[in-house]
Amino acid sequence: MADVGPPLGLIAIGLVLWLAVNATIAGISIQTIGLILFVIGIVWLVIELVQSRGWRRRDTTVVSDRPVVRERDVY
Repeated sequence: MADVGPPLGLIAIGLVLWLAVNATIAGISIQTIGLILFVIGIVWLVIELVQSRGWRRRDTTVVSDRPVVRERDVY
């Protein structure tokens, strides 16, 4: 499974700032910062899931089964 903990945390923090906090610090809206963090978390989560699924084409190698040990010839 992909490492989805940090993106989910970022999404949660972003949603709290976007939907629950109504404040402005020196002309910067906390809601805007929350929206930006939310979008970054979603993008990060999608990237993690795509990488874990392995959607890219992988080269396959065929390995032939050969015995490791030969039978002894008895004379």
